[in-house]
Amino acid sequence: MSNEQQYGGQPYDPNAYDPSVTQTWEGQTWDTTYQPAVRPEDAYGYQAAAQQAQSPQPYAYPQEAYPQQAYPQQAYPQQTYAQPEPYDPPQAYAAAPVPAPAPAHAPAPVEAPAEAPDGPAYSSPTTSGNARITDAQRARAEGRSPIIEPGMQPAALTAVLALLLAGGAALGTYGLLLPLVALQGLTAAGWFRLNGMWPARQGIALAFLGGLVADAALLAAGREHAAPAILGTLGVWVLLSLVLQLRSHADPDERMYGLMATVASAALTVLAAGHLGAEPDAVVAGSVAVAATVLARALPLPGPVSLVVSLLAAAGAGIAAGTLTGMGAAGALLGLATGVCALVGLRTASYDYPSRFVHMTAGVALPLTAAAPAVYLLGRALV
Repeated sequence: MSNEQQYGGQPYDPNAYDPSVTQTWEGQTWDTTYQPAVRPEDAYGYQAAAQQAQSPQPYAYPQEAYPQQAYPQQAYPQQTYAQPEPYDPPQAYAAAPVPAPAPAHAPAPVEAPAEAPDGPAYSSPTTSGNARITDAQRARAEGRSPIIEPGMQPAALTAVLALLLAGGAALGTYGLLLPLVALQGLTAAGWFRLNGMWPARQGIALAFLGGLVADAALLAAGREHAAPAILGTLGVWVLLSLVLQLRSHADPDERMYGLMATVASAALTVLAAGHLGAEPDAVVAGSVAVAATVLARALPLPGPVSLVVSLLAAAGAGIAAGTLTGMGAAGALLGLATGVCALVGLRTASYDYPSRFVHMTAGVALPLTAAAPAVYLLGRALV
């Protein structure tokens, strides 16, 4: 039977609609209340269409709309290796010797820098997670004392500043004012850096301003009212330090630490004005004694020997200066007292491996600043 006879004289069209082979789908519904009624003729027609679909059709609609591709049995064919030709030497296919791995180069151990023969070396503190450790940490790890004396250069600067104070006191009140202002500036800056607070511009400026106000109050009130002027300025500056820290947005612990450093710096800077309120002869003898003390302490001597030599040098310088100024033997006592105060200030500036900046500020100023109360009190008692 030809295609025209099977399809009623029409040419065969594979894309034509044929209800006998067309699949229809009826999906289930969630609506359980609606049940459509099926008529008998519809059911009969459905059964007839199903039987016709199951019967073989010689020229039915092709079952495959798209021809399937023929895939090999193995998704990934096995790789084949060509056999060596008879004339190839057998050693050409021998496994090449694997070279031995090169030994890994171990990092060379970092050696600690050796100390220079003329003095200790200084390094910056660790602030950003660097593997370097500070000299203080290395000293503690090795069981050594974290103390470094300022050395000869800061001692020489202290001696120069002390001689300027002595010469200014011999000239008069205003001759003493210029080296005293330099001493107060070094004290304010050095104390903050000694406590690890840098930059602390507000605290340094506040402490230095307190010293200048104390100097102005002494000049206005006179030498006989030096104690009320110094104590009054100190009380006002403690209140100002409290106000400055109350305005800070730092943590409570950090604010307390900053408050103590600011108050201590302001107190030392204001107390340095005691040189201006003391007797000129006492200032001369005390300053010369401090210069002799720090120079003797900087000599390369053992600890106890250096301490004794420093105190003897302070007493001898006090006697010599007292003889020139008319104090006599009282200059030895004044020189010994100021020498002890100078050693305390020098020890304070040597603590915890400070930087070179600390030695050139606090190490220069603190011996003279710490001796100011002794110069003022003993000068009024002995002169």
